[in-house]
Amino acid sequence: MDWPVEGEAAFVVRPADFNDLPKLLLLYRDLNPDDPELALPEAESRLGSLLRITGSAIFIGLLDEEIVSTVTLVVVPNLTRAGRPYGLIENVVTATARRGRGYGRKALLQAVATAWDHGCYKVMLLSGSNSPETHNFYRSAGFEQNKTGFQMRRIAARRD
Repeated sequence: MDWPVEGEAAFVVRPADFNDLPKLLLLYRDLNPDDPELALPEAESRLGSLLRITGSAIFIGLLDEEIVSTVTLVVVPNLTRAGRPYGLIENVVTATARRGRGYGRKALLQAVATAWDHGCYKVMLLSGSNSPETHNFYRSAGFEQNKTGFQMRRIAARRD
């Protein structure tokens, strides 16, 4: 999808491929700068596993050749809701210097549209952020904060 942003080159959202991984891994540093780096062969293996799940993808937002935003969608097969799958959104990231321009929102909405295209009856996400700005971002994209989330972690939680 091409999204013109005033005063800048065309913004394109598309699924990431293996050639995008080096730049994508750099962008993920904006989400969790203290995480150990993932080696490229391991990243390739993980992306391959994700892509084998029908409908699942890592969407990247490109401004020229720069990856400025990303969203991961996993379409989960399901035995309830007449077998309709559901979508999980993770790793919503916009480059720090590019925030506030709509790039993350457009990548997020592309992931949601893809979930609907694959018959998902709902799309959900959890945010590790306590920032009101982050919560407002998700609300402005159409998400409702209407469930209680629980998690169990094996690694330390991300700090805002």
